[in-house]
Amino acid sequence: MFMFCHRPLFFVGLLLGCSLMFSSPLTIQAEESRSVPLDESLTLQIPAGWEQVKPENNLRLAQFSLPKADGDDDATELAVFPPFGGTVNDNLTRWVGQFTSPVVKSTKGKTAKGDYYFLDLTGTYQKSDGPPILRKTIDKPGYRMLAVILKVGEANYFLKLTGPEKSVAAQADAFRKSFGGAEDSESAYEMK
Repeated sequence: MFMFCHRPLFFVGLLLGCSLMFSSPLTIQAEESRSVPLDESLTLQIPAGWEQVKPENNLRLAQFSLPKADGDDDATELAVFPPFGGTVNDNLTRWVGQFTSPVVKSTKGKTAKGDYYFLDLTGTYQKSDGPPILRKTIDKPGYRMLAVILKVGEANYFLKLTGPEKSVAAQADAFRKSFGGAEDSESAYEMK
């Protein structure tokens, strides 16, 4: 009798374990991304592992903290800025200037919202240290920035994903998907 009572419990446990094991990917897939409206014109598809945090300053529309890759100590962040001034090339040039001797790749693509300009920078990032008005920076070698100017109607939104090279590389596809971009449909863009 003793063995008979435990066998059903064993099989119930086995079935429960198997159902959890096989249902977990479905749960993860359902939570893969969520719509995050940032204002009346811009909604991003944010992966479940990206945590929305309070923006560091009033210039930012939103800010997200992203998971670190194994071995990376520094945090990776996505900062989203509302429409403001400057041409596409002025802003791309400004971002390039935030790196010391960077490797630069620039492309252009389309989303359902409008055109976008994509900048991929690798090198030593001059990370802001304190309020932007002070223009104080700290050199961060081995960093990467994926920066986007997303045209929505007449407005340009600015998205900037910055962090250690390995962590940013791990999030590059999810970053493009967040605003509706696709690398395979982008074409080279020559900065002026």
